[in-house]
Amino acid sequence: MPPRSAGLLLHRGTGEALEVFIAHMGGPFWRRRPRAWTIPKGEPVDGEDTLAAACREFAEEIGTAPPDGVPELLGEFRQGSGKVVTVYALQAPAFSVDVVRSNTVALELPRGSGRFVDVPEVDDARWTPLDVARGLVVAGQVAALDALVARA
Repeated sequence: MPPRSAGLLLHRGTGEALEVFIAHMGGPFWRRRPRAWTIPKGEPVDGEDTLAAACREFAEEIGTAPPDGVPELLGEFRQGSGKVVTVYALQAPAFSVDVVRSNTVALELPRGSGRFVDVPEVDDARWTPLDVARGLVVAGQVAALDALVARA
């Protein structure tokens, strides 16, 4: 069974004005990569349903709880790594965050050195026009953006 993840895609506006809230992945691996943005997401813990995981991961990666509302299932999307991401969409026109306060992960730098440093999972997050977001998110998540448009 492939690894699984769950994410929450906030959106606001309609048509040409549609924007999505995406996050920039932290750490040196993603620093200079052009497709280093993602839907806030993460792996469910044992027995956790995907919606609960998506909301928990949003709070951990952004540093604030997701806005109130009822998320809608957009679908499951396979990323290049083989991971399957279950994505929920939530309309959130009034959501804003001044500072991203992400949880951290330990990375061995340089690899094989035995030296570990903590880096934020997410180092930035912002509202982005949908057409711009298509060129920023990891390629496997573009289909989720397309599914959002198809629902509108």
